Amino acid sequence: MAIEHIFDSASRVMTVISFITFAGIWAWAWSARKQKDFSEAAQLPFTEKDEEKQNV
Repeated sequence: MAIEHIFDSASRVMTVISFITFAGIWAWAWSARKQKDFSEAAQLPFTEKDEEKQNV
């Protein structure tokens, strides 16, 4: 019985830790100060092709 109680408690703790981690990553990704960085990163594939065309 004791081992079942330990596994049950560990499962609950891991669920809470996983949810907190998910919420933290979600908040980081949607924070206003990261939006500029993500917008720049989204344009990288297009700027690299433009730079290659200029060098040719």
